[in-house]
Amino acid sequence: MHLSHQQPKTILGLRIDLVWGLLGVLLFIVGDGVEQAWISPFLIERGLTMPQSATLIAIYGVAVAIGAWLSGVMAEAIGPRKTMLIGASCWLVGQVLFLLVALPTMNFAIIIPTYCIRGLGYPLFCYSFLVWVTYRNPPKTLATAVGWFYLAFTGGLYIVANFYASLMIPVIGHIGVLWSAIGWALAGTAIVLFFVKGAVRENTTIGEQLSILLSGISIMKENPKVGVGGLVRLINTTSQFALPVFFPIYLAQHGFTTEQWLKVWALTFTVNIAFNLIWGMVGDRIGWGRAVQIFGGFGCACTMIMMAYAPVLFAGNFMAMLLMGCIYGALIAGFCPLTALVPSLEPERKGAAMSVLNLGAGLSSFVGPMLVALLFASFGAKGVLFVFAGLYVVSIFLTGYVASDERANRRLKAQSVSSTQESASKTA
Repeated sequence: MHLSHQQPKTILGLRIDLVWGLLGVLLFIVGDGVEQAWISPFLIERGLTMPQSATLIAIYGVAVAIGAWLSGVMAEAIGPRKTMLIGASCWLVGQVLFLLVALPTMNFAIIIPTYCIRGLGYPLFCYSFLVWVTYRNPPKTLATAVGWFYLAFTGGLYIVANFYASLMIPVIGHIGVLWSAIGWALAGTAIVLFFVKGAVRENTTIGEQLSILLSGISIMKENPKVGVGGLVRLINTTSQFALPVFFPIYLAQHGFTTEQWLKVWALTFTVNIAFNLIWGMVGDRIGWGRAVQIFGGFGCACTMIMMAYAPVLFAGNFMAMLLMGCIYGALIAGFCPLTALVPSLEPERKGAAMSVLNLGAGLSSFVGPMLVALLFASFGAKGVLFVFAGLYVVSIFLTGYVASDERANRRLKAQSVSSTQESASKTA
Protein backbone atom coordinates (compact mmCIF):
# COMPACT_ATOMS: atom_id res chain seq x y z
CA MET A 1 0.00 0.00 0.00
CA HIS A 2 1.52 3.31 -1.10
CA LEU A 3 1.73 6.25 1.22
CA SER A 4 -0.73 9.04 0.50
CA HIS A 5 0.12 12.70 0.85
CA GLN A 6 -1.94 15.83 1.27
CA GLN A 7 -1.52 18.81 -1.05
CA PRO A 8 2.27 19.20 -1.17
CA LYS A 9 3.97 22.58 -1.19
CA THR A 10 6.27 23.12 -4.15
CA ILE A 11 8.78 25.74 -5.19
CA LEU A 12 9.72 26.06 -8.88
CA GLY A 13 8.12 22.68 -9.57
CA LEU A 14 9.96 20.81 -6.79
CA ARG A 15 8.30 19.63 -3.61
CA ILE A 16 9.84 21.61 -0.74
CA ASP A 17 10.63 18.61 1.48
CA LEU A 18 12.76 17.14 -1.35
CA VAL A 19 15.19 20.07 -1.38
CA TRP A 20 17.34 18.73 1.47
CA GLY A 21 17.75 15.37 -0.24
CA LEU A 22 18.77 17.17 -3.41
CA LEU A 23 21.50 18.98 -1.48
CA GLY A 24 22.63 15.63 -0.04
CA VAL A 25 22.91 14.18 -3.56
CA LEU A 26 24.95 17.17 -4.74
CA LEU A 27 27.45 16.94 -1.87
CA PHE A 28 27.78 13.17 -2.13
CA ILE A 29 28.35 13.12 -5.89
CA VAL A 30 31.06 15.78 -5.57
CA GLY A 31 32.93 13.36 -3.34
CA ASP A 32 32.42 10.54 -5.80
CA GLY A 33 33.54 12.58 -8.80
CA VAL A 34 36.72 14.33 -7.64
CA GLU A 35 38.95 11.79 -9.42
CA GLN A 36 37.00 11.11 -12.62
CA ALA A 37 39.07 13.39 -14.87
CA TRP A 38 42.50 12.17 -13.74
CA ILE A 39 42.31 8.70 -12.14
CA SER A 40 43.30 6.76 -15.27
CA PRO A 41 46.57 8.63 -16.03
CA PHE A 42 47.30 8.78 -12.29
CA LEU A 43 47.11 4.98 -11.98
CA ILE A 44 49.17 4.50 -15.15
CA GLU A 45 51.88 6.76 -13.73
CA ARG A 46 51.91 4.56 -10.62
CA GLY A 47 52.43 1.34 -12.58
CA LEU A 48 49.23 0.17 -14.27
CA THR A 49 49.33 -0.51 -18.01
CA MET A 50 46.90 1.14 -20.43
CA PRO A 51 44.96 -2.15 -20.97
CA GLN A 52 44.68 -2.59 -17.19
CA SER A 53 43.35 0.96 -16.81
CA ALA A 54 40.82 0.39 -19.61
CA THR A 55 39.75 -2.89 -18.02
CA LEU A 56 39.29 -1.18 -14.66
CA ILE A 57 37.05 1.53 -16.17
CA ALA A 58 35.00 -1.08 -18.05
CA ILE A 59 34.42 -3.23 -14.95
CA TYR A 60 33.63 -0.08 -12.98
CA GLY A 61 30.92 0.67 -15.57
CA VAL A 62 29.39 -2.76 -15.00
CA ALA A 63 29.36 -2.14 -11.22
CA VAL A 64 27.62 1.20 -11.81
CA ALA A 65 25.00 -0.53 -13.99
CA ILE A 66 24.29 -3.13 -11.29
CA GLY A 67 23.99 -0.46 -8.61
CA ALA A 68 21.75 1.61 -10.87
CA TRP A 69 19.39 -1.33 -11.47
CA LEU A 70 19.26 -2.24 -7.77
CA SER A 71 18.55 1.36 -6.74
CA GLY A 72 14.97 1.44 -8.03
CA VAL A 73 13.72 -1.86 -6.67
CA MET A 74 15.57 -1.51 -3.37
CA ALA A 75 14.15 1.98 -2.88
CA GLU A 76 10.66 0.58 -3.34
CA ALA A 77 11.25 -2.54 -1.24
CA ILE A 78 13.04 -1.09 1.79
CA GLY A 79 12.68 2.67 1.24
CA PRO A 80 14.84 5.33 -0.44
CA ARG A 81 16.48 6.43 2.81
CA LYS A 82 17.74 2.97 3.74
CA THR A 83 18.89 2.32 0.18
CA MET A 84 20.78 5.62 0.12
CA LEU A 85 22.50 4.79 3.40
CA ILE A 86 23.46 1.33 2.09
CA GLY A 87 24.90 3.00 -1.01
CA ALA A 88 26.85 5.47 1.13
CA SER A 89 28.24 2.62 3.24
CA CYS A 90 29.39 0.71 0.13
CA TRP A 91 31.06 3.82 -1.26
CA LEU A 92 32.83 4.68 2.00
CA VAL A 93 34.10 1.12 2.50
CA GLY A 94 35.35 0.98 -1.08
CA GLN A 95 37.01 4.40 -0.82
CA VAL A 96 38.84 3.62 2.42
CA LEU A 97 40.06 0.21 1.18
CA PHE A 98 41.11 1.78 -2.14
CA LEU A 99 43.20 4.36 -0.27
CA LEU A 100 44.58 2.17 2.53
CA VAL A 101 45.18 -1.10 0.67
CA ALA A 102 44.88 -0.81 -3.11
CA LEU A 103 46.93 2.32 -3.84
CA PRO A 104 49.86 1.55 -1.49
CA THR A 105 50.29 -1.93 -2.98
CA MET A 106 49.16 -1.11 -6.57
CA ASN A 107 47.92 -4.70 -6.71
CA PHE A 108 45.53 -4.86 -9.67
CA ALA A 109 43.58 -7.72 -8.08
CA ILE A 110 42.83 -5.42 -5.12
CA ILE A 111 42.32 -2.23 -7.12
CA ILE A 112 39.44 -3.72 -9.16
CA PRO A 113 37.13 -4.81 -6.30
CA THR A 114 37.78 -1.79 -4.08
CA TYR A 115 37.24 0.75 -6.86
CA CYS A 116 34.17 -1.08 -8.10
CA ILE A 117 32.55 -1.16 -4.65
CA ARG A 118 32.58 2.63 -4.95
CA GLY A 119 30.91 2.27 -8.35
CA LEU A 120 28.20 0.11 -6.83
CA GLY A 121 27.59 2.61 -4.03
CA TYR A 122 27.03 5.93 -5.78
CA PRO A 123 24.02 4.93 -7.95
CA LEU A 124 22.40 3.31 -4.91
CA PHE A 125 22.73 6.64 -3.15
CA CYS A 126 21.79 9.04 -5.94
CA TYR A 127 19.29 7.13 -8.09
CA SER A 128 17.35 5.94 -5.05
CA PHE A 129 16.59 9.55 -4.28
CA LEU A 130 15.41 9.99 -7.87
CA VAL A 131 12.88 7.22 -7.20
CA TRP A 132 11.77 9.17 -4.13
CA VAL A 133 11.27 12.24 -6.34
CA THR A 134 9.04 10.31 -8.76
CA TYR A 135 6.85 9.12 -5.89
CA ARG A 136 6.56 12.29 -3.84
CA ASN A 137 6.55 15.13 -6.36
CA PRO A 138 3.19 16.15 -7.92
CA PRO A 139 2.82 14.55 -11.40
CA LYS A 140 2.04 17.83 -13.16
CA THR A 141 5.56 19.15 -12.46
CA LEU A 142 7.41 15.82 -12.28
CA ALA A 143 9.63 16.43 -15.31
CA THR A 144 10.65 19.77 -13.80
CA ALA A 145 11.51 18.06 -10.50
CA VAL A 146 13.58 15.47 -12.41
CA GLY A 147 15.35 18.40 -14.06
CA TRP A 148 16.26 19.74 -10.61
CA PHE A 149 17.68 16.33 -9.70
CA TYR A 150 19.90 16.21 -12.79
CA LEU A 151 20.95 19.81 -12.22
CA ALA A 152 22.26 18.82 -8.77
CA PHE A 153 23.69 15.48 -9.94
CA THR A 154 25.42 16.74 -13.11
CA GLY A 155 26.52 20.01 -11.53
CA GLY A 156 28.14 18.17 -8.63
CA LEU A 157 29.73 15.44 -10.74
CA TYR A 158 31.05 17.43 -13.66
CA ILE A 159 31.36 21.03 -12.46
CA VAL A 160 31.93 21.29 -8.69
CA ALA A 161 33.99 18.07 -8.43
CA ASN A 162 36.37 19.00 -11.26
CA PHE A 163 36.68 22.61 -10.09
CA TYR A 164 37.42 21.45 -6.53
CA ALA A 165 40.01 18.92 -7.73
CA SER A 166 41.74 21.50 -9.94
CA LEU A 167 42.08 23.85 -6.97
CA MET A 168 43.12 21.30 -4.35
CA ILE A 169 45.50 18.96 -6.20
CA PRO A 170 48.29 21.59 -6.21
CA VAL A 171 47.71 22.10 -2.48
CA ILE A 172 47.21 18.60 -1.01
CA GLY A 173 48.03 16.30 -3.94
CA HIS A 174 46.03 13.56 -5.62
CA ILE A 175 45.91 11.28 -2.58
CA GLY A 176 44.90 14.18 -0.35
CA VAL A 177 42.02 15.01 -2.68
CA LEU A 178 40.84 11.38 -2.54
CA TRP A 179 40.88 11.48 1.26
CA SER A 180 39.02 14.79 1.28
CA ALA A 181 36.33 13.26 -0.94
CA ILE A 182 35.21 11.29 2.11
CA GLY A 183 34.27 14.56 3.81
CA TRP A 184 31.99 15.53 0.90
CA ALA A 185 30.34 12.09 0.90
CA LEU A 186 29.84 12.12 4.68
CA ALA A 187 28.24 15.57 4.50
CA GLY A 188 25.76 14.33 1.91
CA THR A 189 25.07 11.19 3.92
CA ALA A 190 24.45 13.20 7.11
CA ILE A 191 21.81 15.29 5.34
CA VAL A 192 20.02 12.13 4.21
CA LEU A 193 20.28 10.64 7.69
CA PHE A 194 18.60 13.63 9.32
CA PHE A 195 16.32 15.11 6.67
CA VAL A 196 15.14 12.38 4.25
CA LYS A 197 12.18 10.66 5.91
CA GLY A 198 9.44 8.22 5.01
CA ALA A 199 8.99 5.16 2.81
CA VAL A 200 7.33 4.25 -0.47
CA ARG A 201 5.31 1.38 1.00
CA GLU A 202 4.02 0.63 4.48
CA ASN A 203 4.74 -2.59 6.39
CA THR A 204 6.26 -4.69 3.58
CA THR A 205 7.06 -8.28 4.52
CA ILE A 206 10.26 -10.05 3.44
CA GLY A 207 8.26 -11.92 0.80
CA GLU A 208 6.85 -8.68 -0.59
CA GLN A 209 10.30 -7.13 -0.64
CA LEU A 210 11.68 -10.08 -2.61
CA SER A 211 8.77 -9.81 -5.03
CA ILE A 212 9.51 -6.12 -5.56
CA LEU A 213 13.20 -6.88 -6.18
CA LEU A 214 12.29 -9.48 -8.81
CA SER A 215 9.87 -7.04 -10.45
CA GLY A 216 12.88 -5.08 -11.67
CA ILE A 217 13.30 -7.89 -14.20
CA SER A 218 9.74 -9.12 -14.70
CA ILE A 219 8.34 -5.64 -15.41
CA MET A 220 10.12 -5.54 -18.78
CA LYS A 221 8.23 -8.66 -19.87
CA GLU A 222 4.90 -7.58 -18.41
CA ASN A 223 5.13 -4.05 -19.82
CA PRO A 224 7.48 -3.94 -22.83
CA LYS A 225 7.21 -0.14 -22.99
CA VAL A 226 9.22 0.08 -19.77
CA GLY A 227 11.98 -2.04 -21.30
CA VAL A 228 11.99 0.10 -24.45
CA GLY A 229 12.17 3.20 -22.23
CA GLY A 230 15.31 1.72 -20.64
CA LEU A 231 16.80 1.28 -24.13
CA VAL A 232 16.10 4.93 -24.93
CA ARG A 233 17.81 5.90 -21.67
CA LEU A 234 20.85 3.84 -22.69
CA ILE A 235 21.01 5.64 -26.07
CA ASN A 236 20.69 8.99 -24.28
CA THR A 237 24.14 9.03 -22.65
CA THR A 238 26.06 6.47 -24.72
CA SER A 239 27.70 9.29 -26.71
CA GLN A 240 28.46 11.16 -23.48
CA PHE A 241 30.68 8.31 -22.28
CA ALA A 242 32.11 7.64 -25.74
CA LEU A 243 33.18 11.14 -26.76
CA PRO A 244 36.03 11.53 -24.21
CA VAL A 245 37.54 8.30 -25.57
CA PHE A 246 38.02 9.45 -29.19
CA PHE A 247 36.88 13.04 -29.80
CA PRO A 248 40.01 14.71 -28.31
CA ILE A 249 42.09 12.69 -30.80
CA TYR A 250 39.86 13.84 -33.66
CA LEU A 251 40.14 17.47 -32.51
CA ALA A 252 43.93 17.22 -32.24
CA GLN A 253 44.06 16.24 -35.92
CA HIS A 254 42.46 19.58 -36.77
CA GLY A 255 44.44 22.01 -34.66
CA PHE A 256 42.83 21.83 -31.21
CA THR A 257 44.81 21.25 -28.01
CA THR A 258 43.92 18.97 -25.10
CA GLU A 259 43.46 22.03 -22.88
CA GLN A 260 40.92 23.46 -25.35
CA TRP A 261 39.05 20.15 -25.39
CA LEU A 262 38.84 20.12 -21.59
CA LYS A 263 37.39 23.63 -21.61
CA VAL A 264 34.84 22.61 -24.27
CA TRP A 265 33.83 19.56 -22.21
CA ALA A 266 33.51 21.62 -19.01
CA LEU A 267 31.31 24.18 -20.78
CA THR A 268 29.22 21.35 -22.24
CA PHE A 269 28.06 20.28 -18.80
CA THR A 270 27.73 23.81 -17.48
CA VAL A 271 25.11 24.32 -20.19
CA ASN A 272 23.71 20.82 -19.65
CA ILE A 273 22.76 21.35 -16.02
CA ALA A 274 20.65 24.39 -16.92
CA PHE A 275 18.90 22.67 -19.83
CA ASN A 276 17.99 19.62 -17.74
CA LEU A 277 15.69 21.98 -15.86
CA ILE A 278 14.53 23.84 -18.98
CA TRP A 279 13.54 20.72 -20.94
CA GLY A 280 11.81 19.36 -17.83
CA MET A 281 9.60 22.45 -17.75
CA VAL A 282 9.02 22.22 -21.52
CA GLY A 283 8.09 18.52 -21.19
CA ASP A 284 5.52 19.31 -18.51
CA ARG A 285 3.90 21.73 -21.00
CA ILE A 286 4.08 20.00 -24.40
CA GLY A 287 4.26 16.36 -23.33
CA TRP A 288 7.15 14.31 -21.99
CA GLY A 289 7.44 12.02 -25.00
CA ARG A 290 7.23 14.85 -27.54
CA ALA A 291 9.99 16.79 -25.74
CA VAL A 292 12.26 13.73 -25.75
CA GLN A 293 11.64 13.09 -29.45
CA ILE A 294 12.19 16.68 -30.61
CA PHE A 295 14.97 17.96 -28.38
CA GLY A 296 16.61 14.68 -27.34
CA GLY A 297 16.35 12.31 -30.29
CA PHE A 298 16.20 14.66 -33.31
CA GLY A 299 18.36 17.33 -31.66
CA CYS A 300 21.16 14.93 -30.72
CA ALA A 301 21.08 13.18 -34.12
CA CYS A 302 21.67 16.53 -35.84
CA THR A 303 24.35 17.42 -33.29
CA MET A 304 26.33 14.21 -33.93
CA ILE A 305 26.43 15.02 -37.66
CA MET A 306 27.49 18.60 -36.90
CA MET A 307 30.27 17.29 -34.63
CA ALA A 308 31.50 15.04 -37.43
CA TYR A 309 32.18 18.03 -39.69
CA ALA A 310 32.70 21.00 -37.33
CA PRO A 311 36.39 20.24 -36.52
CA VAL A 312 37.12 20.09 -40.26
CA LEU A 313 35.13 23.18 -41.24
CA PHE A 314 36.31 25.25 -38.26
CA ALA A 315 39.84 23.88 -37.87
CA GLY A 316 41.55 25.57 -34.94
CA ASN A 317 38.54 27.83 -34.25
CA PHE A 318 38.15 27.49 -30.50
CA MET A 319 35.01 29.64 -30.27
CA ALA A 320 33.25 27.46 -32.85
CA MET A 321 34.01 24.34 -30.83
CA LEU A 322 32.83 26.02 -27.62
CA LEU A 323 29.52 26.71 -29.39
CA MET A 324 29.42 23.07 -30.52
CA GLY A 325 29.87 21.94 -26.94
CA CYS A 326 27.05 24.22 -25.78
CA ILE A 327 24.68 22.80 -28.40
CA TYR A 328 25.54 19.21 -27.44
CA GLY A 329 25.19 19.91 -23.72
CA ALA A 330 21.78 21.54 -24.23
CA LEU A 331 20.31 18.85 -26.47
CA ILE A 332 21.54 15.75 -24.64
CA ALA A 333 19.50 17.11 -21.72
CA GLY A 334 16.43 16.78 -23.97
CA PHE A 335 15.99 13.22 -22.70
CA CYS A 336 15.33 14.48 -19.14
CA PRO A 337 11.48 14.10 -19.36
CA LEU A 338 11.96 10.37 -20.03
CA THR A 339 12.48 9.95 -16.28
CA ALA A 340 8.97 11.29 -15.71
CA LEU A 341 7.41 9.40 -18.64
CA VAL A 342 8.52 5.82 -17.94
CA PRO A 343 7.48 5.63 -14.23
CA SER A 344 4.07 7.02 -15.24
CA LEU A 345 3.52 3.81 -17.23
CA GLU A 346 3.53 1.84 -13.96
CA PRO A 347 2.07 4.07 -11.21
CA GLU A 348 2.05 1.21 -8.68
CA ARG A 349 5.57 0.01 -9.54
CA LYS A 350 7.52 3.18 -10.13
CA GLY A 351 10.56 1.78 -8.37
CA ALA A 352 10.77 -1.19 -10.74
CA ALA A 353 10.29 1.11 -13.74
CA MET A 354 13.04 3.40 -12.45
CA SER A 355 15.33 0.39 -12.06
CA VAL A 356 15.06 -0.27 -15.78
CA LEU A 357 15.82 3.38 -16.58
CA ASN A 358 18.74 3.42 -14.16
CA LEU A 359 20.09 0.19 -15.66
CA GLY A 360 20.07 1.87 -19.07
CA ALA A 361 21.89 4.87 -17.61
CA GLY A 362 24.51 2.66 -16.00
CA LEU A 363 25.06 0.48 -19.07
CA SER A 364 25.71 3.51 -21.25
CA SER A 365 28.99 4.03 -19.39
CA PHE A 366 30.04 0.60 -20.68
CA VAL A 367 28.39 0.56 -24.12
CA GLY A 368 29.75 3.96 -25.23
CA PRO A 369 33.47 3.09 -24.88
CA MET A 370 32.79 -0.42 -26.22
CA LEU A 371 31.28 0.98 -29.46
CA VAL A 372 34.35 3.19 -29.88
CA ALA A 373 36.63 0.18 -29.40
CA LEU A 374 34.68 -1.79 -32.03
CA LEU A 375 34.19 0.94 -34.63
CA PHE A 376 36.91 3.57 -34.41
CA ALA A 377 39.74 1.63 -36.09
CA SER A 378 37.58 0.73 -39.11
CA PHE A 379 35.38 3.82 -39.55
CA GLY A 380 37.20 6.65 -37.80
CA ALA A 381 35.69 9.48 -35.77
CA LYS A 382 33.16 10.48 -38.44
CA GLY A 383 31.90 6.91 -38.73
CA VAL A 384 31.44 6.59 -34.98
CA LEU A 385 29.56 9.89 -34.82
CA PHE A 386 27.25 8.82 -37.66
CA VAL A 387 26.50 5.59 -35.79
CA PHE A 388 25.52 7.63 -32.75
CA ALA A 389 23.37 9.85 -34.97
CA GLY A 390 21.60 6.71 -36.21
CA LEU A 391 21.00 5.55 -32.65
CA TYR A 392 19.41 8.89 -31.79
CA VAL A 393 17.11 8.60 -34.82
CA VAL A 394 16.09 5.14 -33.61
CA SER A 395 15.34 6.65 -30.18
CA ILE A 396 12.74 8.94 -31.80
CA PHE A 397 10.67 5.96 -32.94
CA LEU A 398 11.23 4.04 -29.71
CA THR A 399 10.04 7.04 -27.68
CA GLY A 400 6.94 7.28 -29.89
CA TYR A 401 6.06 3.73 -28.86
CA VAL A 402 6.74 4.42 -25.17
CA ALA A 403 4.72 7.66 -25.19
CA SER A 404 1.67 6.43 -27.11
CA ASP A 405 -0.48 6.25 -23.95
CA GLU A 406 0.64 9.70 -22.86
CA ARG A 407 -0.45 11.21 -26.19
CA ALA A 408 -3.82 9.46 -25.96
CA ASN A 409 -4.34 10.74 -22.41
CA ARG A 410 -3.48 14.28 -23.46
CA ARG A 411 -5.98 14.11 -26.34
CA LEU A 412 -8.70 12.88 -24.01
CA LYS A 413 -7.88 15.62 -21.51
CA ALA A 414 -7.96 18.26 -24.25
CA GLN A 415 -11.33 16.95 -25.50
CA SER A 416 -12.68 16.98 -21.94
CA VAL A 417 -11.56 20.58 -21.39
CA SER A 418 -13.03 21.58 -24.76
CA SER A 419 -16.37 19.92 -23.93
CA THR A 420 -16.46 21.62 -20.53
CA GLN A 421 -15.79 25.02 -22.07
CA GLU A 422 -18.43 24.43 -24.76
CA SER A 423 -21.03 23.43 -22.13
CA ALA A 424 -20.15 26.50 -20.04
CA SER A 425 -20.58 28.81 -23.05
CA LYS A 426 -23.96 27.29 -23.89
CA THR A 427 -25.10 27.67 -20.29
CA ALA A 428 -23.98 31.29 -20.28
